[in-house]
Amino acid sequence: MNISLDNLGRRFNKEWIFRNLSTEFKSGNSYAILGPNGSGKSTLLSVVTGNLTPSEGKISFTDNDEKNIAVEDIYKQISLAAPYLELVETFTLRETIDFHFKFKNFANGVDAKSIVSILGLEKSINKQIKYFSSGMKQRTKLVLACCSDSPLLFLDEPTSNLDVQGIEWYKELIENFTKDRLTIIGSNQISEYEFCQQHIQIADYK
Repeated sequence: MNISLDNLGRRFNKEWIFRNLSTEFKSGNSYAILGPNGSGKSTLLSVVTGNLTPSEGKISFTDNDEKNIAVEDIYKQISLAAPYLELVETFTLRETIDFHFKFKNFANGVDAKSIVSILGLEKSINKQIKYFSSGMKQRTKLVLACCSDSPLLFLDEPTSNLDVQGIEWYKELIENFTKDRLTIIGSNQISEYEFCQQHIQIADYK
């Protein structure tokens, strides 16, 4: 799946967050959207995922057969993990996994049991999410996104709340679950995006 941006821009009130952004994201490649906190990385990701409409320019989505996909249908192709996306606090880990995969298919070779094993949280399977540490919650968000069978994977500040061990776990997760997907990372930490082949500096489009 490919995403094409043509002179894309987004503003809030009179302030342009980014403008005149033209590029193409191609299936099987990994991209990093770079910039300091508050620079507009999350806004760009929200536009590219269809959660925000652009203020100017055009965004188009095509599958591998070059057929257009309507923006209102693109959510079916996307998995997303971000610090601002909340889990249902009253769900247990088991219920969280079951609920998520009512809407997404498992990635090849993955099931609910193996997801718990990847997380290393077998003893917390029946614990409510509200009792998880911030790091455990972040791991859960990442594993749900990465282990879903979707051609588009978006990760915004993926190692937020992860310790050194958690960052190494994230790198292994990326290595195992990004092959043949279009992966886009919003980041300002090199450990999060060092695997990405192409970088876009959001400051270049102010």
